[in-house]
Amino acid sequence: MTIPELIQRKGSKGFSIEVLPPLKGKGIDQLFAGIDSLKCFEPLYINITTHRSEMVYKSTADGLYQRVSERSRPGTVAVAAALQQRYGIPAVPHIICSGYTKAETEYALIDLRFLGITNLLVLRGDKARHDNRFIPNTGGHAHAVELQRQINDFNNGTFVDGTTMDSANDSPFSYGVAGYPEKHDEAPNRDIDIAWLKNKIDNGAQYIVTQMFFDNDSYFSFVERCRQSGITVPIIPGIKPIVTKGQLTVLPKVFHVDIPTDLARAVMDCKDDVQAKEVGVEWMAMQMRGLYEAGVPSVHIYSLNATRSVEKALRLVL
Repeated sequence: MTIPELIQRKGSKGFSIEVLPPLKGKGIDQLFAGIDSLKCFEPLYINITTHRSEMVYKSTADGLYQRVSERSRPGTVAVAAALQQRYGIPAVPHIICSGYTKAETEYALIDLRFLGITNLLVLRGDKARHDNRFIPNTGGHAHAVELQRQINDFNNGTFVDGTTMDSANDSPFSYGVAGYPEKHDEAPNRDIDIAWLKNKIDNGAQYIVTQMFFDNDSYFSFVERCRQSGITVPIIPGIKPIVTKGQLTVLPKVFHVDIPTDLARAVMDCKDDVQAKEVGVEWMAMQMRGLYEAGVPSVHIYSLNATRSVEKALRLVL
């Protein structure tokens, strides 16, 4: 089933979670333990992030340094397969432009097709840490809509080199894209940001998952602007629990989101991260209640490494 179909079937109070592949060299047991604590709440699907390679310097035997490409969290496709097999919950791996060539993307699509994983989230991805702007890999895509077109071609039986598949593609990929209630940080204004998003929908995206937000009004305003522009697909709100006091500065800097004054003051008044985590749980639960009461059928939770907080919030709401 596609993600919109899963949400429609659930009807109300649905949710999904997003997780990180383990760090290079780490096992998957910790990831399994986190999902084990949430599976009783019946998540509709599990998103798995994808991380680009970064250029790092490593020392050599002769005392010099060599610049090499390294990915700290490999294994998105393998993790998606492991989760879907273990839990029977649809896995939704991220497919990104950043750090990948068209050929590498095609190999990932082939692997996913073999595994029966047909739901994707298509993203441009972040720029490399050492770049001051997004630069695609040689032979890669500069924009998410270009990546969408490659997936569309694959669905239609055409490879990157123009050759066609020997057999029919009976299980085409269905995918969603990202939306930004508070505007993508590279967009000059909200109207142009919405126009870019509309282009993604016109090119085949079946749903939108929003960047995290902490004020529900920003989501409702975003949905209204999307509907006015002619976007009719489901718009799934993305939320995240605050778990440390330091996230008051980290989250706005990294994700370009605002922290509401009431939440910021409550976290600043906390003596330590233990108290901050409790505030984060209460705020997330409040957001979920407000979204459900407004008729939003499903929310997307950026659980990542905060599954304990997510579990507490779900117990307050579901």
